[in-house]
Parts: sequence; C-alpha cells; structure tokens
Amino acid sequence: MSGHSKWSTIKRAKGKTDAARSAVFTKIGREIAVAVKAGGPDPDSNSALRTVIAKAKAANMPNDNINRSIKKASGELGSINYESVVYEGYGTNGVAVIVETLTDNKNRTAGDVRHIFDKFGGSMGTNGCVSYLFESKGVIVVEKKKGMDDDEVMMAALEAGAEDFNADDEYEIITTPEDFNAVCDNLRAKGYEFLSSQIDRIPSMTIALEDSAAEKFTKMLDMFEENDDVQNVYHNAELPESDEEDE
Repeated sequence: MSGHSKWSTIKRAKGKTDAARSAVFTKIGREIAVAVKAGGPDPDSNSALRTVIAKAKAANMPNDNINRSIKKASGELGSINYESVVYEGYGTNGVAVIVETLTDNKNRTAGDVRHIFDKFGGSMGTNGCVSYLFESKGVIVVEKKKGMDDDEVMMAALEAGAEDFNADDEYEIITTPEDFNAVCDNLRAKGYEFLSSQIDRIPSMTIALEDSAAEKFTKMLDMFEENDDVQNVYHNAELPESDEEDE
C-alpha cells in the first residue's frame, strides 16, 4: 500500500474548513433529504442514504437528528425540494476548485458562488473545466488510539475491501465509491471509530501556495463553507504547514 496518498497532502487544510462549518448538521440534513426523496427512507435498500448516514455518524450527528431528518424528508415536513448543483472554477494561482451545493434556489446559489470566486481573485468556470483533475474515492479516517497496531488496522482495512491505506496521525482508508458502504459497515462492526467517512474527490496533482496566496485561498474556502447552500468544497492546493495545522 502506498505510504502517502494524494489526499494526505491536503486533508488537514480541508479539515480546517470542515471544522469551521457553522451548521454542519443542517448541511447533512439536506443530503439526507435528497437521498430519501431519490431512493426512499430505508437505508438497507437506499445506498445513497446509507452513505450519508455514515457521514452523519462520523460527524457525531445524534441518531435523533438523523432519524428526524429522514422523517422530515419522507413525511409532512418534506415539502422543500433541494437540487444538487456542482460549480467548478479557479482560485489563486490557478488552483482547481469544485463546489458541491444543495439548493432550493439555483439563481441565488450561482450568484453567491460566483461572488465568492470573484472576491478572492478567482473565477467560476464551465462544467468540466477542472473536474477531470479529480477522482472520486471513499475516504475513511479512523481515530488512532494508544495501543493500536498499524499492521493490524491495515489488514482489517484490506480484508474489508479497501483499495489503499495510510498510517499517519490517523488511519486513512481509501476505497472505490462502489465498495465504500461495505468497507464502512465491516470496519464499524469490528469496533473502529471514524473521524470522518464520505465520498471525496481526490486531486491527481496539487499546486503549492505560500504566504499571501495561501492566506487569500484559505479565506475563500472559509467563505464557501459558511454558505448554507454549499455542501462540500474540493481543491488541489497544498497550503503551508502552519496553515494546515492551525485548526
């Protein structure tokens, strides 16, 4: 297995913006609503819903909140229809950026996304302009506790169907999107606790940012994450070590 995945170079920077979300449960609730309306409220027969529930649990979303979101989407409070819209563009120094949104007003969201790109010296592009630089993968981050053996965790991940494994401050397990749910279920059944688990877009190449460029780009990421319609932001920037660890 590789010792350092493409995702590892930017995961701490992304983690910082994830941690800064003011309404992460609200965002996940929207994802649950979309999954339920597309495939029904039963996670056993709705793989998309199962994936979102895994993400919710990794984010420490209470079971009551998860169940309430499912009921809202399938019942009397599910009248709002959210649409998935993906925007692509460029940040400072040509960094590739993908912004995934769930919105009930595409005109509002498109205007907000364009404004954020423009505000920080970037530009919104056309569909496909940067997505070819990313590959969809399941990314599971397992908490590394005292006494855990790297080889033992790696073997458990491989036996569960993982595609790649990295041991750093945490254990990072990479899967294909198709195997993601099965690997999550297998590892959770063995007692492993997840810090995060979701389908991510991993860049095939990265661009290093320093000093003012890194600061400007980080501010743009923060503004995207603060927008209620924005669900996920992916990029191929490598930020300075000090910025990555300042969480």
